[in-house]
Amino acid sequence: MIINPFKLERYFAIYEFTAKYLLSPSDCESLSMQELIDGADEESLQLWQQLKLGYTESKGHPILRQEIAKLYQNITIEDSITVVPEEGIFIAMNAILQKGDHVIVMDPIYQSLSELPKSLGCSVSNWKVEFKEEQWHLDIDFLERNISKNTKMIIVNFPHNPTGYLPSRETFDKMIEIAEKHDLYLFSDEMYWLLEHEEADRLPSVADIYKKGISLFGLSKSFSLPGLRLGWLTTRNHELIEKLAVLKDYTTICGSATSEILGIMALRQKEKILKKNKERIRGNIAAGKAFFEKHQKLFTWIEPKAGSIAFPKLNEKMKVGELCEKTVKEKNIMILPGEVFDYKGNHFRIGLGRENFKEILGELEEYIQELEDQL
Repeated sequence: MIINPFKLERYFAIYEFTAKYLLSPSDCESLSMQELIDGADEESLQLWQQLKLGYTESKGHPILRQEIAKLYQNITIEDSITVVPEEGIFIAMNAILQKGDHVIVMDPIYQSLSELPKSLGCSVSNWKVEFKEEQWHLDIDFLERNISKNTKMIIVNFPHNPTGYLPSRETFDKMIEIAEKHDLYLFSDEMYWLLEHEEADRLPSVADIYKKGISLFGLSKSFSLPGLRLGWLTTRNHELIEKLAVLKDYTTICGSATSEILGIMALRQKEKILKKNKERIRGNIAAGKAFFEKHQKLFTWIEPKAGSIAFPKLNEKMKVGELCEKTVKEKNIMILPGEVFDYKGNHFRIGLGRENFKEILGELEEYIQELEDQL
C-alpha cells in the first residue's frame, strides 16, 4: 500500500502538545475519569469494579453493543462492530473497495476517507462543498452526473468537518434515493452526529435507513471521550459485518476492556453529556460570531449548522497559512489552515467545543487588531 502523509494529523503532531492554546480542535471538552464514574449507574459501576483486564469480544462487549443499538431506530446488537474510529474507516474501505472501482467523496473531508480509496487503486471524484450566497452548499445533481458503471461507493460526512455544514432532509433523502437507484454503498462518517445546533435539523443515521449504508460513530467528539479510542461501525448488511470482523483480526483484534466499560457508562449518560456539550457550543458560536464580525476587515464568519467546528474565511490580502504560522510563533495559538484538507479557499478551522474558546479569542484580539492596522 502506498499512502500519502496525513496532513491534518501531522500538523497536530507538531503543535497539539506544544502550543499553549489550541483554537482548532474538533472534539468537545474532555470528561475526567471522575466525572464519568460519578454519573455511572449501579450496573456499569459493578462492571467497572469487577473488570478483569483480559481480551474482549471481537465485535465488542454485548452490553456496549446493546447501548449502541439504542441510539438508532432499526439497528440491533447484530448490526454493529466496535472499532477505533480510524480503524473503522480502514477496514471498511478494505472490505468493500477494489482496484478499478470508482468512488465519489465529499470534499473537503477527513483525509483518510479519500486517501484510502486512492491507495487501494480506486478512482475518486471530489463532490465539493462550496461557499455560495454566504453559506455552505452541496450540489446533489453532481451525484447523478458523475456515477459511472464502475462506481461502487459514495462517501459523506454529516455533520461536516471542517465546515459545520448539514444538508436539508430533502437533499439527504435525494442522496439516499440516488445510492439505492444505482445499488451503491454509502459510507457515512457521523462522528459529529447528535451535535446538531437545532434538534429539528438532525438527520437519521445512514445505516438506519439504507441497507447498503455503513455509518461510523463513536465517543471521541459528541461524547467528549477521545482518549477512550472507542467507536463503531453499523450496517444492516450482515455479510459485510462478518468481513469487517475478519479484517479487524489484522488490526486491533479486539477492543480495550477498560474503554468498553467506560463507554457503557457514557452511553447511559448521553442526555446529560450531549446537553452540556451543545450548550457550550452554542455559547462559543455566539462568541465566535461576535469576534469575527467585529474584525470583518480580515474575516468572513460562516455560521455552522451542526457539530463542534466552523470554517471561517480569511481576507485574501493574507494567505491563511501565513496567518496560522504567525499566530503559533508569535502568540502560541495553534490555528488549523484549510490547506491541510487540500482546500484551495483561504479558510481555517476553529473548534467550538472547548471551555477555553473565549479565553483564546481574548488572547488573539490584540494581535488581530495589529494585523488590521497593517492591512
